[in-house]
Amino acid sequence: MTVLVNAGPWLAVPPAGYGGIEKVVAALVPELRRRGVRVVLATVGSSTLQADDLVSVFDDGQFAQLQRPYNRVMGVAAAHLHRVVSELRRRNDVVLVHDHQEAFGLTVLSALGSGAPPVLHTLHWDLAKHPELYSRFDGGGNVWVNGVSAAQLATAPPALRAVSVGHIHLATPLAVGADRRPYPRKAGHLVQVGRITPSKGQHVAARVAHRIRRDLVLAGPVGPYHHAAALLHADEGNPDVRYWREQVEPLVDGDRVRWAGTLQGTELDRLVATATAAAFPIDWEEPGGTAVVEALALGTPVVGFRRGCLPELVEHGRTGLLVDPGDEYAFAGALEVADALDPRESRRVAARRFTPAQMANRYLGLYEEVLVRSGRPVVVRQPVLRAVPAEASSGDSGDAGASEVAASEVPV
Repeated sequence: MTVLVNAGPWLAVPPAGYGGIEKVVAALVPELRRRGVRVVLATVGSSTLQADDLVSVFDDGQFAQLQRPYNRVMGVAAAHLHRVVSELRRRNDVVLVHDHQEAFGLTVLSALGSGAPPVLHTLHWDLAKHPELYSRFDGGGNVWVNGVSAAQLATAPPALRAVSVGHIHLATPLAVGADRRPYPRKAGHLVQVGRITPSKGQHVAARVAHRIRRDLVLAGPVGPYHHAAALLHADEGNPDVRYWREQVEPLVDGDRVRWAGTLQGTELDRLVATATAAAFPIDWEEPGGTAVVEALALGTPVVGFRRGCLPELVEHGRTGLLVDPGDEYAFAGALEVADALDPRESRRVAARRFTPAQMANRYLGLYEEVLVRSGRPVVVRQPVLRAVPAEASSGDSGDAGASEVAASEVPV
């Protein structure tokens, strides 16, 4: 079958460093193609991920436009979706659309009605953001949604839950064989990876690092600015820049607390893998936790606030430590004892729960569910190119039972 995967116009796939949604798409598409699914990828022209066809309107990612005034940026999402719709009208081989574009993808694709292929729209964000849209949404029997954690879907209004087909946790290629790779010696520092923005709580991590006298490295962009030189000419009206200037930068002394900018590839992996703990003092209901899963796959225990998806991803006392939200003293204490946790446990759990193969297996199941619910079941024989071990996770029924068989009749 042919699936159109819409990654949106904001970053290339895979992204150069930061880009949670684009990392998920980059992990998922190769696994779908290994299972015989043809993928049409809607992204930007600079994307390097291999797909069967590429659809784009922008040469490069438009992430830097996101925090500009609405009347200056509104056309970006519209232009990208217009191109996607034109492609769907042009061709008749697309069986399903797997959409990852916030709000715009949901509304535009649902407006196409039953004349378009069925749609699975993955919700990667805070579901409190668009109350007027989500509280009134009607997929018309053709558009369905999935979450990236059970905690996220629990916050959805009834109208959105009515068109939900479940949740699938995010995955990372770093989890493949994580339990068999040699791991580097821990260097003693703490790390926090992610966009520097108030909801991620970098000011809390920096404040605590000074209090407990532990080195902390922050890695991630400040708005669209990836390195210190770029910040010299930053837009001071950007909310992330204001947060950096007022609450984080005063704590970054270059010694105890350091900002490394946006890192990628082996440089970022080594920074995380050699850390004693990855800090997540989040100030929101984190829906998916890409950086959490990556830290576990690299053998670095996670220490964070017990909210959002973290309790689903982190096994307290085994792969990390979780404390009550906002309790900085408990957070500091957990960071101080995190080195007592065995990094091999984090890797073992990641290798079982968070591989792209596991994620792809589950998405194929959701594709089947969406097509059946939309009244368009087609029997397709899915070739199995390699064995994937069944996964079981205590206390997490959403992660159980994802195993491949020799061959199966999958209605799609």
